[in-house]
Amino acid sequence: MKNTAKKIYIAFIFLLLYAPIATLMVLSFNASKTRAKWGGFTFHWYSRLFQNREILEALGNTLLIAVISAFVATVIGTIACVAMTGMQKRSRAILMGITNIPMLNAEIVTGISLMLLFISMGLRFGLGTILLSHITFNIPYVILSVMPRMKQLNPSTYEAALDLGASHVTAFFKVVFPDLLPGILSGFLMAFTMSLDDFIITHFTKGAGVDTLSTKIYTEVKKGIKPEMYALSTLIFVTVLLLLLLINMAPAKNRAPKNIQK
Repeated sequence: MKNTAKKIYIAFIFLLLYAPIATLMVLSFNASKTRAKWGGFTFHWYSRLFQNREILEALGNTLLIAVISAFVATVIGTIACVAMTGMQKRSRAILMGITNIPMLNAEIVTGISLMLLFISMGLRFGLGTILLSHITFNIPYVILSVMPRMKQLNPSTYEAALDLGASHVTAFFKVVFPDLLPGILSGFLMAFTMSLDDFIITHFTKGAGVDTLSTKIYTEVKKGIKPEMYALSTLIFVTVLLLLLLINMAPAKNRAPKNIQK
């Protein structure tokens, strides 16, 4: 009885999480523009999606900003972790506390602060200001992912590489970097996801005529969401789902026992 109750509870949680997404996916194949009735199965909205220049441009801007900001934030965050490791314990704790403030701070405060900073610097709002903003708020997430791996490193291996004649750069990339790689990849993916999903900071730092997916959808909501948005959301969800499946299947294959031939 207890196990049955647990299964029902878990099923209810999954229903709450995925029923809205399932509804969205069904509506993306609805021939009728209205959400109140089913007008038949169609791929019409998917073809219309790839003909909509504004949505595709917003998607391109979103992916471009997400990839570049995640990469730059990952590089800066990793360097920051290496630098903080060499600090004294108290100084490192203070700096980590300062680094964590942007994650705890309200996004609207960060967005307005960055907007005022760009205005005071005389910068022209556009893709550049959005990119700088995304790099800024992504760095703490990278540090949060890389620092635990940094604490697990054995400094003796790096020193041994130096004693064997390796340069500082070679020793880092041959000894330290491979151990940090899982944390770096996690930080990159987290930064990419945060950038892809951000609306508030982007809304305050974007220029006129520049849109990402989040700001484009917000604009469409005021006029009525087009069915093409349902198709786009479905494609994004399916892509993320496939990536997760591939990522989770790869370690399983590596752990599978190999046949030993005698």
